[in-house]
Amino acid sequence: MTLRVPVKPDLLYWAMRRSGRMPEELSRRFKKLEDWLEGRGQPTLRQLEDFARATHTPIGYFFLAEPPEEVLPIPDFRTTSKARHSSPSADLLETIYICQQRQAWYREFARLYGEPPVAFVGSATLQDAPAEVAARMREQLGFDIEARSRMTTWTEALRQFIGLAEDAGVLVMVSGIVGSNTHRPLDVSEFRGFALADDLAPLVFINGRDSKAGQMFTLAHELAHLWLGQSGVSDSDARVLPDERTERWCNAVAAEFLAPLEAVRANLVAGEPLPETLERLARRFKVSTLVILRRLFDAGWIDRETLDSAWQQELQRLKQLSPGGKGGDFYNTLGAHVGKRFARAVIVSTLEGQTPFTEAFRLLGVRKSRTFYELAQRLEIPA
Repeated sequence: MTLRVPVKPDLLYWAMRRSGRMPEELSRRFKKLEDWLEGRGQPTLRQLEDFARATHTPIGYFFLAEPPEEVLPIPDFRTTSKARHSSPSADLLETIYICQQRQAWYREFARLYGEPPVAFVGSATLQDAPAEVAARMREQLGFDIEARSRMTTWTEALRQFIGLAEDAGVLVMVSGIVGSNTHRPLDVSEFRGFALADDLAPLVFINGRDSKAGQMFTLAHELAHLWLGQSGVSDSDARVLPDERTERWCNAVAAEFLAPLEAVRANLVAGEPLPETLERLARRFKVSTLVILRRLFDAGWIDRETLDSAWQQELQRLKQLSPGGKGGDFYNTLGAHVGKRFARAVIVSTLEGQTPFTEAFRLLGVRKSRTFYELAQRLEIPA
């Protein structure tokens, strides 16, 4: 006789909502799903384990009396109605947990190797003027506007921005998937990034499904969170002035950091059509045309009606473009997913015998020794 698990239908529904999987989609894989949901039948333990994997749900949850209320482990600064009025997805939760585990590991590594605290974490307050903090950030990172303007692509500018942030002591991780699972893409409409503040292991995660220009703004926004010493998940939007004071301040710092108002004003050309102004300034500052639109409004160059109308037009145009490209060199992508600063630390610690290879593989999201050693070679670490 086959043993069945008396799982409550509410838990099955909850797991599907949490994972974003629809009953119609799952019923092709689980032929008796409708019976389980209606209480006319129950899955076997093997079927339930399979269902747990399909919905990215820990198996133990299905033995609870009722669905748990999951909350984000860090402050939620998201502003869109979809994000504010729905439970966090399994993808977002797991991404935060993975980054927290990496941060905890790196903090111990930093202690062991005597790395000094990152001085700028928590060095600002909401009472500080955004323009002043943005200037301090530019000085700390050395992210020169003129050098940025000479770069041919946003990808090149983003790569330099990330490198400067990592050189300053920040762990920067960019990925469009959960861990190393290519079948679990992250949703930009749910979040664009988050910051995990820590004086030894400050970490920024950027949703790689966003455009390169969008990732530039997200990185600047999350760095502002670190300057405040405030962890949080964000869906930063340059157009909006959020009600939440922290997000409003971080948006202002990010905009001023990437496209200082005085520099924007100095580059305006009287009589130039708005589309040409947007493209020219976006190329110069290596930000999105949406950020430039907001800066033109801040500078008094356009009014609110023009901002709203042009914003919708740009939004529709940008939706037709590829968000961030696909493919690319596997090892470069892996280095971006975990961050080169973090990857170097894990590899060095492993080669010195401080970290077991199994732990290193888990932290880096790799499965083979060959991948580990190839990554070490790419990062110029003698193995």
